[in-house]
Amino acid sequence: MGIFSQFKPIAISTSIAIALSLTAASTTSVSAANEQSIFSRAATAQPIWAKNGMVASQESLATRIGVDILKQGGNAVDAAVAVGFALSVTLPRAGNIGGGGFMMVHLAETNKTIAIDYRETAPAKAHKDIFLDEKGNANPKLSREHGLAVGVPGTVMGLELALTKYGTMSLKDVIKPAIGLANDGIVINSDLADSLDGLKRRISQWPSSAEIFYKKNGDSFSVNDKLVQTDLGHSLSLIAKHGSKGFYQGETAEKIVSAINLAGGIMSLDDLKNYTVVEREPVRGSYRGYEVVSMPPPSSGGIHIIEMLNVLENYPIQKLGHNTAQTLHLMTETMKHAYADRSEYLGDPDFNPVPIAALTSQKYADTIAKQIAFNKATPSAEIKAGDIAPYESDQTTHYSVVDQWGNAVSNTYTLNFSYGSGLVAAGTGILLNNEMDDFSAKPGSPNGYGLIGGEANSVQGNKRPLSSMSPTIVMKDGKPFLITGSPGGSRIITTTLQVIMNVIDHQLNVAEATAAPRIHHQWLPDYIGVETSLNDDTITLLESKGHKVKRSSAMGSTQSILINEHGIYGASDPRRAGSETLGH
Repeated sequence: MGIFSQFKPIAISTSIAIALSLTAASTTSVSAANEQSIFSRAATAQPIWAKNGMVASQESLATRIGVDILKQGGNAVDAAVAVGFALSVTLPRAGNIGGGGFMMVHLAETNKTIAIDYRETAPAKAHKDIFLDEKGNANPKLSREHGLAVGVPGTVMGLELALTKYGTMSLKDVIKPAIGLANDGIVINSDLADSLDGLKRRISQWPSSAEIFYKKNGDSFSVNDKLVQTDLGHSLSLIAKHGSKGFYQGETAEKIVSAINLAGGIMSLDDLKNYTVVEREPVRGSYRGYEVVSMPPPSSGGIHIIEMLNVLENYPIQKLGHNTAQTLHLMTETMKHAYADRSEYLGDPDFNPVPIAALTSQKYADTIAKQIAFNKATPSAEIKAGDIAPYESDQTTHYSVVDQWGNAVSNTYTLNFSYGSGLVAAGTGILLNNEMDDFSAKPGSPNGYGLIGGEANSVQGNKRPLSSMSPTIVMKDGKPFLITGSPGGSRIITTTLQVIMNVIDHQLNVAEATAAPRIHHQWLPDYIGVETSLNDDTITLLESKGHKVKRSSAMGSTQSILINEHGIYGASDPRRAGSETLGH
């Protein structure tokens, strides 16, 4: 958009300039070729196609339940709520009714998009120093594996609100499949067996959890064993019968509060009874003619996805090439600025005003672009001194749903760590979150991961902790075009960014955009994390620009759906086993 021109004469080598001209010459023909057929022979990965509707989730049984709801005539919200309850049974490490999350709902008839915030809240008695020891230092055990770690869950009320206001089916009907899976049992696949075995220490320290997730002799389950969760089935039945009151009041609420307090927590029955879901106005931005609609605070994702896209629109990313060192350099420098801003400004907007308009303005992005050197990394210490958010677990889950009428749902929810606190409230089958760890335990001081928390995200009663969850809908000509999101803690934001750029800038189909290698930079610590599939030569070129590069574990688990004139296309991330995209 103009700023790139000031770098071009002095910063681009002759070889890059030649490459740009060649790419420009070929772009039109490539685009035309892609439009000639539904599935391109040039594609290195093929998406799932459907005519009427689609569900993409991290667990196959839940996906199929969602598609069944669509086939019954339910809309995208009906299917999304059914998937949410099903995942609480089939993907216990992240699917939940004991946690919380964010849902984006687009309604085709009114052309309206709603952001539903069902993030957990701190118990009313929580306070700033709750996780400090007698010496004033943060004690990670208290915020991760303790009754104090549990925030007031929001999932049940969030799903109920979405269904009641925007769905067409009864709560009883959409929960019924999940109840059946819980009571009849599910066959344990390799993904579930591995995760339960790997988290055995944390889960089995709680007898109420060990009783469900391990054999009577203490051994781990094997592949093809059956996991039966009758207590969870009973809890789901109470919700089906009484609505959210079957969770936030009465038998289930009493058991949850008892379990938390026996584990040293401070949650009360009033905390559950007084929980509320908040409908918020989405954050919106534009990128190369597309509208990006995403989750507002207390999610930090939507703001910073838009902020980064605004910066990157200054550069001819398509011409520079997909995952080239030059493109990745510009993306990395942009990420540094966005994450520096995240640390200083983001928190619960009901407690701390967040300058959304300023952070998402093109004018502000242009000032960032002017600070980016085209061929040289800027050390993070020179970008801004500030605080960064605490560690966030990768173990969240995202799913996307579209229906035959053009409605769309993008939903991300979590228990925080894998299996949350590991604590099942005895008699309920419900795994409880450890979402309180997403607050800054001691603002201004490193936590157990050497990361520093900001004052805006300090612990306070009834406050919602900051999150990176970024359910996003990209619109084209006023209609949903790309529905996406991911787990991955602080890497959710950059993962979602890269899927959007892969589709819009690099014209990859949704499967290719999903499978492509990913990078991440979060300002501090000052290095680029790269997946093992990124080319070694590219890494060498990045290092020559002054970047420090480290190999990383796989990033994210996107579940994405793309809609165009040929139909509905979806792809589940190959980075996680057990996921499935299915249409009808």
